[in-house]
Amino acid sequence: MPFIGFKRLEIHDVILIEPTIYKDKRGFFLESYKKSDFEKYGFNFHFVQDNHSKSVKGVLRGLHFQIAPKAQGKLVRCITGKILDVAVDIRKKSPTYKKYVAVELIGDDQKALYVPPGFAHGFVTLSDEADVFYKTTEEYSSAQDMGLRWNDPDINIKWPISDPIVSDKDAMQPLLKDIEHKLLF
Repeated sequence: MPFIGFKRLEIHDVILIEPTIYKDKRGFFLESYKKSDFEKYGFNFHFVQDNHSKSVKGVLRGLHFQIAPKAQGKLVRCITGKILDVAVDIRKKSPTYKKYVAVELIGDDQKALYVPPGFAHGFVTLSDEADVFYKTTEEYSSAQDMGLRWNDPDINIKWPISDPIVSDKDAMQPLLKDIEHKLLF
């Protein structure tokens, strides 16, 4: 029984995954991804790249996405620390367009969040430090790399901090209304 559950969130294409963790006096073991288990639940993801970031408390990374033909799905897991992970639906024809889901991911419980193509993704670090590891369904492509401003008022994400640490690039990202015409999801 490698995975306890796959739970569809309020936006049904975003999935919270809870692995079975085998703990003993040595520590723990878990299977963070096993293709056959995902396929049993009807998910057929093909991952091609792994990424790892380390952030200090208050760092906000995002909101990032790639457009077609390199739109990415992401399987995100906080391996140490604690983050608030956010997925924003930017599929113009979706009934949940401009809506978001936010989930705390904590290294101690090793839950993961699947963010499908057509979503902007970001997170803020809530602990002193956090290591975030994620798999992507497409390789990074600078030509298709895009983002949204983390505090876009049309999305109105309820971030738990008011003055996050953001990169220069993320601080200058456009508002969704200014790039809607480029979204082909």
